[in-house]
Amino acid sequence: MTPANQQAAPLLDCLQTLANRQRAAFHTPGHKQGQSAPAPLANLLGTQVFRADLPELPELDNLFAPTGVIQAAQALAAAAFGAEQTWFLANGSTCGIAAAVLATCCPGERLIVPRNAHQSLISALILSGAIPIWVEPDYDPDWQIALCPSPASIQAALAEHPDAKAVLLVSPTYHGICADIASIAQITQQYDIPLLVDEAHGAHLAFHPDLPPSALASGADLAVQSIHKTLSALTQAAMLHVQGNRLDRNRISQALQLVQSTSPSYLLLASLDAARQQMATTGEALLDQTLHLAAQARTQLSQIPGLAVLTTSSQSPTNRYQLDPTRLTIDITGLGLTGFQADEILHQSLNVTAELPGLNTLTFILTPGNTPADIAHLIQACQSLAPTPHPSPPTPHPPPLTPHPPPPTISPRAAFFSPTLVLPTEQAIHQISAELICPYPPGIPVLLPGELITAEAVAYLRQILASGGILSGCADPTLDTLRVIRQTSNDETGKQ
Repeated sequence: MTPANQQAAPLLDCLQTLANRQRAAFHTPGHKQGQSAPAPLANLLGTQVFRADLPELPELDNLFAPTGVIQAAQALAAAAFGAEQTWFLANGSTCGIAAAVLATCCPGERLIVPRNAHQSLISALILSGAIPIWVEPDYDPDWQIALCPSPASIQAALAEHPDAKAVLLVSPTYHGICADIASIAQITQQYDIPLLVDEAHGAHLAFHPDLPPSALASGADLAVQSIHKTLSALTQAAMLHVQGNRLDRNRISQALQLVQSTSPSYLLLASLDAARQQMATTGEALLDQTLHLAAQARTQLSQIPGLAVLTTSSQSPTNRYQLDPTRLTIDITGLGLTGFQADEILHQSLNVTAELPGLNTLTFILTPGNTPADIAHLIQACQSLAPTPHPSPPTPHPPPLTPHPPPPTISPRAAFFSPTLVLPTEQAIHQISAELICPYPPGIPVLLPGELITAEAVAYLRQILASGGILSGCADPTLDTLRVIRQTSNDETGKQ
C-alpha cells in the first residue's frame, strides 16, 4: 500500500456522492434524508447530516460481507494501522472485545485477563461462557492507580493454566499506562495462543515515533481501538485489527455479526474512513503539535503549587511499562480538594472538563483536536484552584486487596442467568456475588459476578469507603446490602 493510496477515502467519497443525489427515497431511515427531520434536531445538526444518513444501498457495500467501498476502506485502514486485516465497528470497542473473546474461547474455556479489565470484558465473558483467569495488575501506591500486569505474572498464569486459549491485556490504561506488550507477546507465542489487546485508548500510537509502540507493532495478534477516543471519528466508531495466523478470521467475522447492528450507521463508518485518511497522510504532523502542547501543559502544571503531574515511566527489570505523553494525570491533594470537587469546579465554573476524575487525581486527554488556547485555558483554570491555607493531609487509602477472593465459584455467564436476591451485607458473606464491585481508588474490582463474598473483601471495601473512596457497580454504594446469587437445591448455578 503506497502513501498515495492513503489519500483515498472510498467509503467517505461514495457516501458524499449518494448524499447529494436527488431521488425519491422509499427506504429507511424514516426521515427520508431529512425531509421529515424534527426541526429542533435539524437546527442543532444542520440538514446535510440527514442527507448522508443512508442505509445499505448497493453502492455503499455491506459491512458484514464487504466487496466494495467498505472492503477498500478497511484495506486502507489495515495498511495505515499496521494490520493484516481490519474490521470497521459501529458498536464501539465494546463489540470488538466481545467478538475477540467469542472468536477465541468456547464455553468453559479459560481466558487470562487483568483484574482491571473494562466492563466490556465482563459482557464478553457472559456472552461467550469463557472462564476468566484473573491476573493482578501492578499498582502505584503513590498515585493510587492500577498499572498493567507484568510479563512474569502472565508467565505464571500460563504455567498454572497451560490450557488457556488466549491472553487479553488493557493497554494503554485510562491513565495512559502502556504494558510491556513485546515481552508478553514472546510468552504467548511460546504457548502458541493469541495475545488480544484492548487498545481502546491507543488508536493514535501507530502514527508518531515518540509515542509508545502500538500493540500490533509490539507483537499482539489482535487489537481493538476506539478511533473516536483519541482520533477524529464520530463517537462509537471503532476498529478491530489482526495479524498472524493464531486467530480464525472467519470466526471473528461471524462473531461481529452477533454483536453489531444489522443497520450500521454509515455516518460512523465513513468517519472511520476519514479519520484513517487524516492520520495516514498528516498524522505525524498533527501529533507533533499534540505532543508539543502536552509537554507545555506538563511543564506549566507541575509549577502550580499543590499540583503534581504523572510523568515517569517504569523501566524496572520486571515490568517495563511506558506512559503515553498525550495523557495528563495530575494529583490535586496538595490543594486540599478531592479530584471530584476539583472536577466540579473546573467543569461548572471554569469551563474546563476533564476526562476522568478520581479521588486524588484528574486525567485529561490531549488529541490533535486540542489547541494552544485549550492549553492556556487549562493552565489558567488550574492556577485558579488555589490551595486552601491549611489543607488537611489526604487520608491514606489501603492498597489493593491481595489476594483477591477465591476463584469464581460459578462462571460470569452462569451468574448472569441465575436468580438473585438482596441481603444485608453481613448475611451476604460466604454467598456468591451477583455484582461487580470496584473501589476507586485503586480501580481494581474486588468482587465480580460468580465470586464468593469473603469477610476480608467486605472489610476492605468498608476501609475504602471510610477513607473517602467510592464503590462502583454495586446497587447499594453504601455497602449496607449486597446482591447475591439465590441458590436452590435444583438450580444450575454450579455449571461453568
